[in-house]
Amino acid sequence: MPSTQELRRRIRSVANTAKITRAMQMIAASKMRRAQEMVVAGRPYSEHMNSVLSHLAALERGSEDSSVPLLEARDVKTTGIVLITPDRGLAGGLVSNLTRAVERTISASESPVTLVTIGKKGRNFTVRTGNELKAVFDGIGENPTVEDTRAISNLVIDEFESAGVDRVLLAYSRFINTAVQSPTIETLIPVEPAELTGNAAIGYIYEPGPVEVLEQLLPRYVEMEVYHAVLEAIASEHSARMVAMKNATDAANDLIDDLTLKLNKARQEAITSEMLDIVGGVEALA
Repeated sequence: MPSTQELRRRIRSVANTAKITRAMQMIAASKMRRAQEMVVAGRPYSEHMNSVLSHLAALERGSEDSSVPLLEARDVKTTGIVLITPDRGLAGGLVSNLTRAVERTISASESPVTLVTIGKKGRNFTVRTGNELKAVFDGIGENPTVEDTRAISNLVIDEFESAGVDRVLLAYSRFINTAVQSPTIETLIPVEPAELTGNAAIGYIYEPGPVEVLEQLLPRYVEMEVYHAVLEAIASEHSARMVAMKNATDAANDLIDDLTLKLNKARQEAITSEMLDIVGGVEALA
């Protein structure tokens, strides 16, 4: 059994670690609340824009006008993936769960894959796995605006329209709740509006026309999808880090309890041994 001095040293070390993880937990919790509010506030806008796109796409399919480029589905010769990950670790299995999902997607792809990464963890994953890295965006920040992510959406739109890629996927961690973050991979381009049935496609008149409105709206839609995915990833990161740091703090406190019990046993054994030595010495003198 370790000596009492060694046990006291380990208890102090674990206690200091628990203080650090507790502080990180509180910081992540404060950031998480703001990130969650931004995600929840942005979801209705994204859902309503998708609804408008569904009506427009339904009208455009029924017209004889030329197709809109961002709606054009073509044979996939090259796939692009926009991978959104944190810049830092200590977020439990958040990054590994997402990168495993991306690896499965790459393995299942019948075409070459290029990646655009947002966050250092995504860049490190791409370099480590040897996949082609098209562009890297670091330092987006914890409170980004649409302007901060516009360069990303412009890049993927230009790549698609110039036939650099024939499909663009968006990979990020979708925020479900504080304890659950779901790895999500969805098609960003070509845009795939929801199909409308029955009278759902009736009731809107667009001027100057559906195609003209789509040509203006679709780039904005891609921008908002990328921006909202970044918000989802940030909320997921802070939530996962808060839970991970809470688990680390609880584990440290449990370890302190175990070490304290061992320390008390070691002290009792030392006291018992000293008392036996004293009694033995007295009997020898007698």
